[in-house]
Amino acid sequence: MMTNIEERLDQMEVLIKKPSFRQTKGKANEVNYWVFDYAPEDELTVRNRIFYLKNKNIKGTDGFELVVYDLYDLIIEHLQSKNFMEKCYAQEEKRGIKKLQDAIQHTLKITDKENLLVKYIAENTSENAVVFLTGVGKCFPLLQAPEVFNKILYNMPQTFASVPMVLFYPGTYTEQELIIFNEYPEDNYYRAFRLVR
Repeated sequence: MMTNIEERLDQMEVLIKKPSFRQTKGKANEVNYWVFDYAPEDELTVRNRIFYLKNKNIKGTDGFELVVYDLYDLIIEHLQSKNFMEKCYAQEEKRGIKKLQDAIQHTLKITDKENLLVKYIAENTSENAVVFLTGVGKCFPLLQAPEVFNKILYNMPQTFASVPMVLFYPGTYTEQELIIFNEYPEDNYYRAFRLVR
């Protein structure tokens, strides 16, 4: 049973401020990837807390830079910069969501070494950062959580191996399974830690 969302967010805030959180740890030099899962109906509470933490961190009193990337916003900004939005609407109407998903992932180069999301995050993140990845619920099904890990985080340059990356996930993460919106199981995923139980 999950505790109250406010209590869990309070626990998360305490954890990310600990210096040990910002260091790679574990017996096998495990990655510093985390999932903060929450009930989908708590989305606005979670967004508000992230906004609050980001603004609070601007003062630089926490000893790290808090960087927040809304994956949905990054995708939309890229599509708009290429004037692809109308093409996307037409593609979805004519060929369906799966073909649109493939087309968007192709334009973002999600599956190759020139992955544009990886490039953007790497270019805009300091080595003394804690990264919050949001917007996965808004992206579904165009970009799913396992793809965020397998095609984005695992392709980050080695210099970012110790940078904690926290995926905010509207659903359930058991450290074995991801269930978006507590309804749709996604591919199994095992290498991220659950940030707050």
